Amino acid sequence: MVSDISFKLKLMASDTEKAVEKVFEAPAQALEKSVEVGQQVGKAFKKQEDLVGNYWKNLGPGLVTGAADDDPSGIATYSQAGARYGYQFLWMALFTFPLQAVVQEMCARIGLVTGRGLAGNIRSYFPKWVMYLCAGLLLFANTLNIGADLGAMAQATQLVLPNFSFWLFLVGFTVISILLQVFVTYEKYAKYLKYLTFVLLSYVAVAFVVGVDWAVVLKHTFLPSIGFGKEELFMICAILGTTISPYLFFWQTSQEVEEQILEGKTNLAARRGTDEVQVKKMRIDVWSGMFVSNLVMFFIIIAGAAALNANGITNIQTSAQAAEALKPIAGNFAFLLFALGIIGTGLLAVPVLAGSGAYAVAESMGWRIGLYRKLKSAYAFYGVIIISIIIGALLNTFRIDPIKMLIFSSVVNGMVAPVVLVLIVLLSSNRKLMGEWVNKKIVSGIGWLVVVVMALAGIGAIYSFL
Repeated sequence: MVSDISFKLKLMASDTEKAVEKVFEAPAQALEKSVEVGQQVGKAFKKQEDLVGNYWKNLGPGLVTGAADDDPSGIATYSQAGARYGYQFLWMALFTFPLQAVVQEMCARIGLVTGRGLAGNIRSYFPKWVMYLCAGLLLFANTLNIGADLGAMAQATQLVLPNFSFWLFLVGFTVISILLQVFVTYEKYAKYLKYLTFVLLSYVAVAFVVGVDWAVVLKHTFLPSIGFGKEELFMICAILGTTISPYLFFWQTSQEVEEQILEGKTNLAARRGTDEVQVKKMRIDVWSGMFVSNLVMFFIIIAGAAALNANGITNIQTSAQAAEALKPIAGNFAFLLFALGIIGTGLLAVPVLAGSGAYAVAESMGWRIGLYRKLKSAYAFYGVIIISIIIGALLNTFRIDPIKMLIFSSVVNGMVAPVVLVLIVLLSSNRKLMGEWVNKKIVSGIGWLVVVVMALAGIGAIYSFL
């Protein structure tokens, strides 16, 4: 009997000890599980971080090209579209996105496969006079655009710092643009341009600051509204001219080549040909860049419609005026974001405009080219950059309305774009040149559609002046 009681007491004591042990084990086990969950979450986040990091690494020429498309002149066009016509032209951001992306993808593919810029390929496969004509008109249009952009940047800076002279800022931006492009190595310069694209987010922020009727936005995004008055036709032509611009074609192709040179492929033979991995990376880059470009266009039109058109301000002549008009309506924050966006996009766009003109002229003449080269080894190439920026700056001394410079450059772009686009489609459809990376039928079809659209835009721009 006693032994039974003793056994039961021992058993109870053992159970009690186990229960106590489990009580004390519980927080430690919970901590261990938390650590395991934390490690799993950490791995998931690291995986996402790696995906984001790899995605960012894959972005380069396409992102910079897309962001440069939203230069101060483009901002002026989109602001004017929103101010004058409200949300009416929002559909164009959606309409032009695939057209723009397909064209830029063709240009990038030409650069990857041939190892040469667009001008070099045109020079090899078409009569020289065609290349000289395209290069000359491109340089003329780009110089006007540079002048408009530098003027808009100086005006925007003067809005933020009104006690300083416009001319001081104009000279300052001119000198900075030249020095950065000529003396900073391409590797560093490309990173600077890449990170500068973040200033475009300021326009997305502005749209949310001013307050927007999103139901109306959705309607005009998916239901096109087209008028056939001269002013509306001109606005459509201006938007197309500043969105699908020839300078973007030349810059995209040449930057793909610059990236290859940066990888150590310093001669043409080493650069010829590509592979599926490179093409995939390029397509991610190009489509991402064009998406950013058109997204920003979309939000600038929204900002102009919601803040300006809704308050009776319908005549915006410059991007700086758009920023100034925002101040009493949306407050200092929106005004500052818009003004800083003009300055940032100008610093991004002026080098692209000057560089694309230099690539076109230098390749058409057979000169040594490349931002990877030192000044001494490419005097003529850098000379084109310097001269076009200086002449662009000097245009502001004639007190030419920046919007008029934009109009002239858009008209010239409208005339040059169809010609260059025809050459791009022919080159990228040439199996002997492109090999397995030749255009698919649907891509060529879209390319020819863009040719027709831009040709009609050029005709429409001329008609609007009659």
